[in-house]
Order: sequence, then C-alpha cells, then structure tokens
Amino acid sequence: MPLFNNKTAIRARALLLGERLDLKPLRNAEQLAAQPLTLPIADHGCVVLFRYGAAVLFDVPPLQEVAFLEHVKSLLADPLPEPEIETLDLHIAPDAKEGFERDQLYIQDVGLQRLQIIADVLAKSVVLAEYERRVAGTFDRIEPLAARLERSGGIGVRAGELIRHTGRNLLVMHRMVGRVEVGEKPDALWERPDLERLYLRLEDEFELKERQLALHRKLEVIGQTVETVLDLLQSRRALRVEWYIVVLIVAEIVLSLYGLFWHGAP
Repeated sequence: MPLFNNKTAIRARALLLGERLDLKPLRNAEQLAAQPLTLPIADHGCVVLFRYGAAVLFDVPPLQEVAFLEHVKSLLADPLPEPEIETLDLHIAPDAKEGFERDQLYIQDVGLQRLQIIADVLAKSVVLAEYERRVAGTFDRIEPLAARLERSGGIGVRAGELIRHTGRNLLVMHRMVGRVEVGEKPDALWERPDLERLYLRLEDEFELKERQLALHRKLEVIGQTVETVLDLLQSRRALRVEWYIVVLIVAEIVLSLYGLFWHGAP
C-alpha cells in the first residue's frame, strides 16, 4: 500500500493514551515495520505505536482515528481520562532543506525511518507534557507545606501523604528513564545516521532535553522537601517518645515516693 498517496502535506498527531500499551496482539496485523511497531491505517496513512502508551498517527482521518483508538482501548493499562495530544504539520519537498519554518516541518520524503524518528520525538513530547502536568500538581500540593513551615514551623500533614508524594516522584523518574528513555536516541538512527540532523532539529524544536532537565530539577526539589518534612516529623515523634519516657519515669518516682512516705509513715 503506497503511503499518503503522493501527498505534499500531511499531519502527524501524537496521543498519549495510557500508562502502557500491550503491542503483542497487534503484531499479528499487517506491519510496515516491527520496531517501533508501525501499522498501515485508513487508505494511505499509518500509525507508530510505543509500549509506553503513545500512538503517533500520520494522515489518518478523524473517523478512522476514532475507530483505531476504540480498537486499542482494551490493550491499554491505566488509560488516561483525556489523552495528551501533540500535532505537527509536515510538508514533503524532495529539494527542501529539512527543518522548521513557521512551526511546520519540511522533509524530503516520507520514508519509514524518517517517520519513525518524527514519531519518536512526538511521542516523547506528549509523555513529557503528561509528566509536567503531574509534577506541577505535586508542586501545588507541596508548596503549602513549605509555606506553613516558614510561617509557623508547623507541618500539618501525615507521613502517609508524604510517602505517597515520594512514590509519585519515584514512579515518574522510573518511567522517564526506564520505560520511555526520553534521553535516548531512536533506534532508526542506527540504520540511517544521515537522519541525525533531522532528529536534532526535532529534539531542539520540542525542547526534549531542556524539559527533561527541568522535570528532574522539580522532582529533586519535591524529593528534598518531602525528605525534610519527613525528618521533622520523625524528630518530633522521637521527641514526643522521649517526653513520654520522662513522664513515665516521673510518674514511677512519684508513686515510689508516695509508697515510701505514705505507707512507710508510722
């Protein structure tokens, strides 16, 4: 099946659908490529799928897109209530200098490796957007803790809530580094090193490195805040235990003196 029917302009739509996408059932379908899994869709379009829950559709009409998303819904783990979406208009011109012009990408052809590199960057961009949203929400919950400490020295939060914040931090870092590999270059560049310049332009346009670094910094701040508050909670609990021990010792002394002077009196 010829892709895009010799069109000179197509649209790419990247969607983050859930935490994970089971690709095994889809590998039995007709494939354009296996890694990353690329399938033909609609009349002349295609979709590139990633196991971390992202799908990048090229030149797929809205009705076919809805039908495809309905088809893969059962393969998603923890689907998002609303998918994170990124769109990019592509212009195909064999003699063009590849790069961006007015937020549109000019490319020389629509070979599979070139599309997979574009899909890789778009998929990582929607993942970063979702993580940025989550970390911003955590920041909103963490900020009052720091403000409360500054104003009154009080904490006003339970240890369990702080541990959940730590868990969210670790989960985001694990998914960014381990599952999504935001900082890694796509496998297609091993076969087509001549496309590295295109990849670097895409990476720069979507600010993948800068956004990943900013996320890491925010996660570090959240982690340090949570660690500090947990240390304060533990110190206060330790101090409270010490006071309990002191009270028990004093009570024991009082009872001993009471017994000595009261019962020992003639």
